[in-house]
Amino acid sequence: MHDAPTGTDRTPEYLTPAEALAHAIEIAADGPAYGPNPRVGCVVLAPGEGSDPRRVLATGIHRGAGTPHAEAAALTQAADAGVDVTGASVFVSLEPCDHQGRTGPCSEALLAAGVAEVTFAVPDPSTVAAGGAAHLAAAGVTVVGPTEVDDGPAHELVRAWLHSVTTGRPFVTLKMATTLDGRVAAADGTSRWVTSETARHHAHERRAEVDAILVGTGTVLADDPALTARAADARPDGSTRGVHQPLRVVLGRTEIPREARLRTTPGGRLVHLRTHDVHEALAELAALEVRHVLVEGGPRVAAQFLRAGLVDEVHAYVAPVLLGAGRPAVADLGLTSISQALRLEPTSVEVLGPDVLVVSRPRRASSDAHATPLTKEH
Repeated sequence: MHDAPTGTDRTPEYLTPAEALAHAIEIAADGPAYGPNPRVGCVVLAPGEGSDPRRVLATGIHRGAGTPHAEAAALTQAADAGVDVTGASVFVSLEPCDHQGRTGPCSEALLAAGVAEVTFAVPDPSTVAAGGAAHLAAAGVTVVGPTEVDDGPAHELVRAWLHSVTTGRPFVTLKMATTLDGRVAAADGTSRWVTSETARHHAHERRAEVDAILVGTGTVLADDPALTARAADARPDGSTRGVHQPLRVVLGRTEIPREARLRTTPGGRLVHLRTHDVHEALAELAALEVRHVLVEGGPRVAAQFLRAGLVDEVHAYVAPVLLGAGRPAVADLGLTSISQALRLEPTSVEVLGPDVLVVSRPRRASSDAHATPLTKEH
């Protein structure tokens, strides 16, 4: 097969309907993981019936807030190429929006283009943008979807965004870098470096995918972090050129020193939340359109989020190192028995040089998706 002029080097000239939806999900990942809007991909196929391959007319992805949505990008690409999409079938990873925001409603754009069929993987649960599928169906367009269950690849792409728009607060990832015996610093307070350079590069890649990094004032005073996302090939001076820089958020009432690296090192905007209430902190970040916040410590801040039931995922970088004493990764949670332990479900394990990254998610209450994220076993 030859590649079609669809804006992505890996798009075949022909796809079946099932392949088109899978490809829409695949190319959606090319959009930014950060920002107030979800990652979405779209594939437009020539008119046809059944499961036979059809010509790909256009593709589109959403490239961030203020840019055209995936459907509009695909329609524009087709128009610029002089391709008629009347009667075409559209495959999109997320339900087309029905909202006039920074850009127009995708439902109206699809109707104006004269498409005949729209298939989508994930429904849009947001109160302001949902309804595109119903609007299209009411206008006579054949609508198929949602086609995917909650743990599918399209859901995974927009997991943080879905959580944010349904709960009203950012998705919280708690990141820890510990020794095998759970220490983040030695008895004398030194903590650089617990993990290897490979693990640290990986952690910087994760920083570049979130909207905000949060630490407490204690970490600022003890470690003087810059809280920047550095390129994988960064020099020792910590090059950040061309890398997305998330907000740098400090929690607590203590003043940030004037000479702190947070003030003197270029990076994301500094936000000082002068509170110890983590619920209040997340509400303030939600008002700033933060969808995903990476909590990096220290032990007391980690414990605050865990005790409040506000941790949605844990990234634990574990080094094959033993200290025997020093600061634990998490401060006292008020638990006195192993039966009360906060237990998580591991979703992946990745070897990073000599270290291991364990990604875990909390056990959710089956009857309420908004229930306390971490549950105690009795």
